[in-house]
Amino acid sequence: MIEIHGLSANYGEARVLNDVSLEVHQGEVVTLVGRNGAGKTTMLRSIMGLHRDLSGSISFDGKPIEKWSPNARARAGIGWVPDDRGIYASLTVAENLTLPPVVHKDAWSMEQIHATFPRMRERRSSMGTQLSGGEQQMLAIARVLRMGSRLLLLDEPSEGLAPVIVQRIGEIIREIKAQGVAVLLVEQNVKFASTVADRHYLLSQGRVVEQLSNDDFKAREVELLEHLGM
Repeated sequence: MIEIHGLSANYGEARVLNDVSLEVHQGEVVTLVGRNGAGKTTMLRSIMGLHRDLSGSISFDGKPIEKWSPNARARAGIGWVPDDRGIYASLTVAENLTLPPVVHKDAWSMEQIHATFPRMRERRSSMGTQLSGGEQQMLAIARVLRMGSRLLLLDEPSEGLAPVIVQRIGEIIREIKAQGVAVLLVEQNVKFASTVADRHYLLSQGRVVEQLSNDDFKAREVELLEHLGM
């Protein structure tokens, strides 16, 4: 669904990504794992078109999208869930869900949203400021599914959440995968990543240094935790 070849990204004279190649297929969950500053978030921003000082190729559904605006990429079916979740604090849950336009025929109906995210139905009249961190994360994911996104870019969805909420986020990601949605996940929580992902790319200093199956990833958990300084 998404193919990236030889992607390099700069902030001024500083190179953050260096010749990165990766791919994510339909109905697959792939993680980018690395220390802070490894370039993980820059990769997601580059795919979404939010970072433009780059070279290399990015294709979505076989179409080159390097010159597309973020808006065009969203309308093609790429959904961005940033680490700050981007919830509109002054709008209700229902308004947050319905404000963005539906961009694809595979958009989830409100019935599907409420079946997968029952808290969104229960809190539909609550303002964004009244939601817990876990509820905000669920709302941010539900919103891009409501738009019709077929590739989700998730940046640290487990960060700062209680273990029981992290477990529920994992269940939701697996449900999304079962619907054929692809997920590219930035994550430092190695244990969480191993419960949801099919494959993992290990980033170090802006380069992909290894691609691991989930079995290999689990077998090397202690080593990876040491690599991440955790």
